[in-house]
Amino acid sequence: MNEFEKMINGLEYKSSEKDLEEMRNKAKDLCLDYNLLKSNQLKEKENIIKKLFGKIGENFGITAPFYCDYGFNIEAGDNIYINYNCVILDCAKVKFGNNVFIAPNCGFYTAGHPVDIERRNSYIEYAYPISIGNDVWIGANTIVLGGVKIGNGCVIGAGSVVVKDIPDNVIAFGNPCKVIRDITDEDKKKCLDWNRK
Repeated sequence: MNEFEKMINGLEYKSSEKDLEEMRNKAKDLCLDYNLLKSNQLKEKENIIKKLFGKIGENFGITAPFYCDYGFNIEAGDNIYINYNCVILDCAKVKFGNNVFIAPNCGFYTAGHPVDIERRNSYIEYAYPISIGNDVWIGANTIVLGGVKIGNGCVIGAGSVVVKDIPDNVIAFGNPCKVIRDITDEDKKKCLDWNRK
């Protein structure tokens, strides 16, 4: 099993391996091309994202700058909006459902490193997938770590660090991110006041 196969199968792998480096460089070049486009160059942007992502649905928007490790491990459904400064370290699969809003400065990090110095300094990594359900809003400056599943209909508050699964239809925030309450019919009548939870 080569390092790429180890990576996509959730095993420890050596990230400095030449083939992986070439794949990352290809993605970096596509991200750079995307980030240099003018805001009205919509067709060119769409073409780059279709080359970069493993799967992309209809009606998506990504406000530059945007960065990822590989791109082919990112799958996105319909009606996706990703705001400024999103970083996706997609060493494992990162899946976004339909109708997902991602606020500025969010990160989705599948990659991790060993705690012991020797293996970490020899470029050993591991990667676990991330899954974001349908109808999810992720607030600004949120970090989602590998191995996490965020359920359908969730709101993740700004500044959260999501280290565990979040169930469907809840408001969750904090560091570490925790469920605060269910989303109810009352929420249809007003905007969310974060101070009142």
